[in-house]
Amino acid sequence: MRPPVLRLSLLCGLVASAWIAAGCRTSTASAGPRGVTLTETNDVVRVELDGKLFTEYRFRDVSRPFLYPILGPNDEHMTRRWPQETVPGEEQDHPHHHALWWAHGDVNGVDFWSEQKDAGRTVHQSFAKIESGKDVGVLTSRNRWVAKDGKTIASDERTMTFHRPRAGERILDFAVTVFATDGDLTFGDTKEGTMAIRLAESMRLAQPAKKAGDGRILNSDGIRDGETWGKHAAWCDYSGPVGGRTVGVAIFDHPSNPRYPTTWHVRDYGLFAANPFGLHDFEKKPKGAGDLKVPAGGRVTFRYRFIFHDGDAAAAAVAGSHAAYLKTVR
Repeated sequence: MRPPVLRLSLLCGLVASAWIAAGCRTSTASAGPRGVTLTETNDVVRVELDGKLFTEYRFRDVSRPFLYPILGPNDEHMTRRWPQETVPGEEQDHPHHHALWWAHGDVNGVDFWSEQKDAGRTVHQSFAKIESGKDVGVLTSRNRWVAKDGKTIASDERTMTFHRPRAGERILDFAVTVFATDGDLTFGDTKEGTMAIRLAESMRLAQPAKKAGDGRILNSDGIRDGETWGKHAAWCDYSGPVGGRTVGVAIFDHPSNPRYPTTWHVRDYGLFAANPFGLHDFEKKPKGAGDLKVPAGGRVTFRYRFIFHDGDAAAAAVAGSHAAYLKTVR
C-alpha cells in the first residue's frame, strides 16, 4: 500500500495532466484556421472560408476553368451538381453549364460557350497569384483561348477575390481581362454568354415540364421572374429553396463594365448570366448590334460581384448591399 503522501502526489499529477490536456484541446480548437485559405493540388485550387470548403477552382482537362461546388452560407449546394456529379432529381441538359464560369458563344466566330464538336477551349496556362489572407484570398490565373484547329484567338487573366464570410452571406468578386493578343477581337452578338452560374435545381423558377417552381428572380428596377430576361439592370437576384430553407445569389454589374448596366440572360430553368452582347436576341435589334470590338493589342475588362446569401433579395437587403458596393467601386 502506497503512503498517503505518495497517493496525494500522484493524484495532483493526474489532475494537472488532465487540466493541461484539456487546455491544449481548447487552445487548438480556438486557434483553428480562420480567414480565407487557398490550396493548390494537381488539378484544383481549394478555397476554404474559416476552415470550411466554399469552392474549388477546376482548371485541368476541362473545356474552360470553372468554380465547383459553390457552398452557401449554411454549406448547402447552390449550384446544380451535374455534370460534375450525378445525383437523383437533376435534369441533365446543357452539359456545358459547369457551376460558375465565364465564357462567350461567339468570339471571332468561335464558340467558347458550348462543348459542341467545333467549340473552342479556354486552356489554363499558369497562376499569377494564389494568396491566402485573414480577410480575403486572391486567385489569379492566365489562360489561352484556342479554336478547334489549334489557333489561339485571345488570352485572358482572371482574378477571383474570396472574402471572409459574414453572417448569412459569402462574397466573391470576379474580374476577367481579355487581351487581343492574336489580332483584332470581336465578341459577337449572341445571347449565349457570359458571366454565368447554373443554380441548384430546387431554386428554379420553373421545374421540368414547365411546372411552377419555388424560385424567384428580381432585378434592380423591380422587374420580377421571367420578365427579367434580356432586361438591363445594375444587379439581379435569383433565390429559392435548398434543403428546406430559402437562399439566393445576387450578381452586381460593375459600373466600369462595357454597356453598364448589363443585359441579363436569366432563365426559368436556373441559368443566371450577365451578358452585355446579345442585343439582337434581347432587344430585337439588327444582327450584330451587340458586337463588341477590341483592336489588336488592346484589352477589355469585366468585373462582377457575387453574393451568396440567406433568404430572398428583400431578406438579404440586396439593394442596400449594392448601394454600399457602388460607394467602394466609384
